[in-house]
Amino acid sequence: MKDLSGFTLLPGRLDAAAQAALVEAVRAAAAEAPFHHQVTPGGKAMSVAMTGMGPLSWVTDAGGYRYAAINPRTGRPWPPMPQVLRDLWTDLADPVVPADACLVNLYREGAKMGLHRDQDEADFGFPVLSVSLGDTAIFRIGGLERTAPTRSIRLASGDVCLLAGASRLAFHGVDRILSGSSRLVPGGGRINLTLRRARPA
Repeated sequence: MKDLSGFTLLPGRLDAAAQAALVEAVRAAAAEAPFHHQVTPGGKAMSVAMTGMGPLSWVTDAGGYRYAAINPRTGRPWPPMPQVLRDLWTDLADPVVPADACLVNLYREGAKMGLHRDQDEADFGFPVLSVSLGDTAIFRIGGLERTAPTRSIRLASGDVCLLAGASRLAFHGVDRILSGSSRLVPGGGRINLTLRRARPA
């Protein structure tokens, strides 16, 4: 499904085997870079637990929002990005310039993500590519202003979507997850992988 906003949804883009392999890759990465609840500059802990993979990942603390090559909690680089994700970026986002950051969000029951837009990257010409694993999410996307009308979309396990073109800076978020709608993620919940190009090409 694609509309003029540049938002593209590819339902079931990843089959069951690919989904399971990605969950195992995330679990291995989290053993090296554990999930944790980051704190916004305003001092509020996020309900979503996060980690990262690839050369960079996104961090937030009292110093603000930014991409970092070193995990501030471990003092080590982030775990590598799995090949399947690099291939997905090449196929769907950009065949020449690779993604250099993969944010990994873990939504347990009750977790959500308020309306926001991804604007800490150097070049908005590159899309944000999102992969859903586990429980279905009620995803909300609007326009370039926070007050713009929004629509809700269900993102199920294996779905892939891109925010590109006019939608690249659209406000979006996750209202809730449908707990128990999948048994893919150990302990329940949803894993969301978002690939970006954070640095200049």
